[in-house]
Amino acid sequence: MTPEQKLQSVRNSIAEAESRYQRDSGSVRLIGVGKVHSAESIRAIVNAGLNDIAENYVQEALVKQQQLKDLNIIWHYIGHIQSNKTRDVAENFDWVQSVDRLKIARRLSDQRPVDLPELNICLQVNLQEEPNKSGFTEKELFEVVDTISALPKLRLRGLMAIPRLTTDFKEQRKIFKLIRTVYNGLRSKGLQMDTLSMGMSEDMEAAIAEGATMVRIGTALFGPRQTKAGLSTPTRVIRAR
Repeated sequence: MTPEQKLQSVRNSIAEAESRYQRDSGSVRLIGVGKVHSAESIRAIVNAGLNDIAENYVQEALVKQQQLKDLNIIWHYIGHIQSNKTRDVAENFDWVQSVDRLKIARRLSDQRPVDLPELNICLQVNLQEEPNKSGFTEKELFEVVDTISALPKLRLRGLMAIPRLTTDFKEQRKIFKLIRTVYNGLRSKGLQMDTLSMGMSEDMEAAIAEGATMVRIGTALFGPRQTKAGLSTPTRVIRAR
């Protein structure tokens, strides 16, 4: 399939799920996950009509941003954030979906350049409390959300989740429903959030059924993951979006 055909196929699947679960048409935003895929592959999918691209690794992303700086791309960061990488993230992304600690939020706020717009952020949640995954528990979330929402140069947009992988559709919906319930609880506190980023290739339909406003898709758009070999250290790209 061509990049155009792959993109249309995924968009058709999203539209079918929106219709099936009485979601408004166009209410789910597609994010292409370029993790370990080449800049050329991303260029092809952007040229096909997708402008939202997510990356998991900071150094890899900076290389690609340099190679693709002629394109109008909205860059999302969805990987774990080390403290020594927050400046690169703050300077070079439009969205950070994987804020998993108050410390990281504060560093992103402090290091966001004054000439750039507010950095859109989502708080990563780990409601199943899996020990090998990052993210706030429900209790932690309610303890820090007011502090994070008040930080300058950040705009708290919502929650992001990577639930435990299962092929059981009812189980998928169960955990996504829990995430949506927590999200709605935060909104009821008066927080102006509009984003629920959940759902990947294996569980996209269940996520849309339970209220996802963003789905993050990699393989269906780009094919099997490539290796990271050949990526060199980039010069810093200061973006002014």
